[in-house]
Amino acid sequence: MAPPRVSVIIIVYNGETYLAEAIDSVLAQTWPDYELLVVDDGSDDGSRELTQSYVDAHPDRVRLLRHPGGVNRGMSATRNLGLTHAKGELVAFLDADDIWAPGKLAEQVAILDREPEAGMVYGRALIWHAWMPDSAEDDFVYDLGVEPDRLYRPPHLFHLQLKNVYQTPTSSGSLLRKSLVDGVGGFEAAFKGMFEDQVFYAKALLAAPTYVADAVWFKYRQHPQSATAESAAAGADDRARLRYLGWLSRYLAAQRADPQARQAVRSTIADLRLRMAKNVVRRLIGKAPR
Repeated sequence: MAPPRVSVIIIVYNGETYLAEAIDSVLAQTWPDYELLVVDDGSDDGSRELTQSYVDAHPDRVRLLRHPGGVNRGMSATRNLGLTHAKGELVAFLDADDIWAPGKLAEQVAILDREPEAGMVYGRALIWHAWMPDSAEDDFVYDLGVEPDRLYRPPHLFHLQLKNVYQTPTSSGSLLRKSLVDGVGGFEAAFKGMFEDQVFYAKALLAAPTYVADAVWFKYRQHPQSATAESAAAGADDRARLRYLGWLSRYLAAQRADPQARQAVRSTIADLRLRMAKNVVRRLIGKAPR
C-alpha cells in the first residue's frame, strides 16, 4: 500500500480523561488519507488500554507506540518517537486534551498544495472554556498579529513569536512538511514540558516560509491539569521562558543566524530578566514589616 499523505501524532501521558475526544476528532476528519500514531509517554492510567481499543477497531489507521520499557521521557522525546515512525509527507500534531474541527486536515492540505513554498500552515486556536458547563469564562481567540491568509517569509513570524502575545504556531494547530521537520532536527529532547513546542516552532519559522490562515481549526481545552495551567499555578512561567530564550540564543549563535534575530532574542532576555527582578522586589516589599 502507498504511504498515507498525512501522519497525525498524538502524545499522551496519563491523558485518559480527554484522549478519546482527541482521537475521535481525528477519525472524524473529512480528509481521508492519513495515519494516526498515538505515542504513550509512560502512562500509568488507562491511556494505553483506551488507545488499544482504537487500534483494534481501526488497525489500518491507528497505531500505538511506546518508549522501550514503557518509560516516561517527556514531551519532546515522545513527539520525536512518533516522527521516527511517521510515513506521511505531511505531519500534524494534536495534544491529547485538544480537539480538531472536522475540516482541519483537508483545508490545511489544500493550502500547502496551493503554496508549494510554504513549509507550514497554521491558523487560530479557540481558547476553549465552554467544554465546562459551569465555566465563568468565555471562549475567545488571540490576535494573529499579521494580516491573515497569506505567506510570510523568515524571519517575520519568528519576531512575532518572540513577542509572546499573538497567536503563533502551536502543536495542535499546524500542518508541516515532513522535510521541514526533519530539516530542523525535530524537537529538542532536553525540553520535556513547557516551551517544548515553541523551541521547535522557532526553528521552523526561521527555516521556511509559513502560511498564516484566518481559520479556527482546533479547540484548545483550558483545564487546571494542563502543563500550561500547572506552570502558571506554580509561578514557573517566567523561569521556563528564560530557559527557552537562553537555549534559543545559543542555537542562533551556533547557526550563525540573522544578526537582527539574535539581537531580538538578547533584548527579549534582558526585558524578561528585568521584569523578573522587579517582581522579586515587589514580593520582598510586600513581605517587609510595616
